Amino acid sequence: MNQAIETSAAPDYPQLLGHPRPLWMLFMTEFWERFAFYSVSWALALYIVAQFFHGDPSGQAWASGIFGAYTALIYGTGIFGGWVADKLIGYQRTILLGAAVMAAGLFTLMLPERTMLLLGLALVIVGDGLFKPNISSMVGQLYARDDERRDRGFTLFYMGINAGAFVAPLFTGWLASYFTDTPMEQNYRVVFLAAGVGMLLSLLWFWFGRRQLKGVGRPAPGAESRLRVLWVLLGVIVAVPAVYYLLSSVGPGGLQWLLGLLFVAVAAMLLVEAARHDRVQTHRVLAMLIIFAFNVLFWMFYYQLGTSFNFLAENLVDRKMFGGWVFPVGWFQSVSPLAIIVLAPLVTLVWAWLSKRRCEPSIPRKFGLGLIFNALGFAVLVYALARLLSSAGLIPFWPLAMCYVMQTVGELCLSPIGLSMVTKLAPPRLVGVAMGGWFMSLAVGGNLSGLVASRISGVSGMTAASALSGFTFSFWLLAGAGLLLLLISPLINKLMHGVR
Repeated sequence: MNQAIETSAAPDYPQLLGHPRPLWMLFMTEFWERFAFYSVSWALALYIVAQFFHGDPSGQAWASGIFGAYTALIYGTGIFGGWVADKLIGYQRTILLGAAVMAAGLFTLMLPERTMLLLGLALVIVGDGLFKPNISSMVGQLYARDDERRDRGFTLFYMGINAGAFVAPLFTGWLASYFTDTPMEQNYRVVFLAAGVGMLLSLLWFWFGRRQLKGVGRPAPGAESRLRVLWVLLGVIVAVPAVYYLLSSVGPGGLQWLLGLLFVAVAAMLLVEAARHDRVQTHRVLAMLIIFAFNVLFWMFYYQLGTSFNFLAENLVDRKMFGGWVFPVGWFQSVSPLAIIVLAPLVTLVWAWLSKRRCEPSIPRKFGLGLIFNALGFAVLVYALARLLSSAGLIPFWPLAMCYVMQTVGELCLSPIGLSMVTKLAPPRLVGVAMGGWFMSLAVGGNLSGLVASRISGVSGMTAASALSGFTFSFWLLAGAGLLLLLISPLINKLMHGVR
């Protein structure tokens, strides 16, 4: 049976802790992939400035642009990965191929040359584009569409994502300083090596655990030929130089136009497919696309964590702790995933408690809350930069940490719910494409985040004044978008026709 076609009932899986047992296999597969991804994410912009600009702050703008483009393409290529899984080789084979390509890219990053940097990033981008949307789609296939545990299953899966994200900066930061014996100097080649090993573990975990899936994610009848895998591999060989060109020559501005066109193409595909069903399916796709647009704004500012927040931490935050110990910049990247690990079970219980009383917020209202909490995180930074700047030009440690926590609450309101939303609102034959569309909205936001961070840094690097101006703009745009979404939620709920 084609797994892109929706069924009313999932296979009869053994249960573990109230959920299908394969959920926990997918949880650990995603854990190791996210470990690899976030090991690179915390280090990338800092590495670029240190390696290619010798620490000069003038390199912050280019580093921000590369980080934004990398983040955008990571998620933008998900639409192609979803199509490959839906139409060509199935989810399982697409995940395995993506993991292998991504691992090759991570090891390539160990070579400290600009060409190798961009080539390694291109391999990671293409590999993760095959991997990321399809591992998320498979979580939805473990549950029947009307299974009330689906949202909670996605939230648990999201904890796997963030467990990997939490461990990655702490472990790879420690590993790098251990091998150099200088706590404040990062051996980035060791970081990239650890990321590559983590990706190999993800590949092996899925390879040996996929038997639990009972055929879910296998190629459709008539598509079992391994020749199809060879054709996809040839497509990868063509895609890598194309992505390299986008990173090296097109730049964030040109990339934004390309991503916008791809987003329109995805929307058109989904609307055409929905029109083949009925008016209800068309309305559901329209609701999904509206939420995608607001999702762009959330991630446009959330992804400052890899760029402007890193440069803020490095240059404008007082990181001196007890005994003269200095808190590493990279370790800030573990605050958000730690908060998710702590808060995700509580949020899951709150949604379940509200659901039993028939007063759980609808999907668009949860998204509106997510935007507002993201805005509140920026409000803390604006207050610190305006009122708490010391004579040395530094703000205290706690505002940046608090900003990460506030953004995390917003993320929990929005991101795991979004993954589940796609599997419930998408046309049954294009669930993978719709999941790619979800990640496309993250792509547009990710690329915009690099443009925003580049503007904040300017030609000479971030200053307290430029950070205050940029973060004030961020607060007002996020708060306004969140309030607007709360106001139009009743209209979006009608378009969803009972989906919650």
